[in-house]
Amino acid sequence: METSNRELQAAEYLERHQIKELLSYLTSALLFFRPEKPREYLVSLLERLRIAKVTGVAFPFFMDNSNIVAMFEMMDSSGRGTISFVQYKEALKTLGLCTEDEDLKDDGHIITLDKFKEEVNKRMKEIWSAF
Repeated sequence: METSNRELQAAEYLERHQIKELLSYLTSALLFFRPEKPREYLVSLLERLRIAKVTGVAFPFFMDNSNIVAMFEMMDSSGRGTISFVQYKEALKTLGLCTEDEDLKDDGHIITLDKFKEEVNKRMKEIWSAF
């Protein structure tokens, strides 16, 4: 009985402080940049996150616009300047910006590069600001 109570308390603690999400995003950033000194990189990233939270400066996104454009162009193999909703949703999942159970509504519109960049940047800002 005590073990299940402790496990429940631990799970609630992790959820309340969004620890699983934070570790997931730190891991994504680590794998994206693959720094020579991963521990120092993580400490630096957490410090930048703390400074951003205190001062209001920009959060340390692990993808800049050139990365977002490159990802979009890989999905837009025909060069039409658009991707499908399915590609859009999968890209958000791949980036950790959309959960499996999140219900994104397909409004029937095609996804342009501008829409894709706007959504990725908005979601990254929401995620980092939650920590």
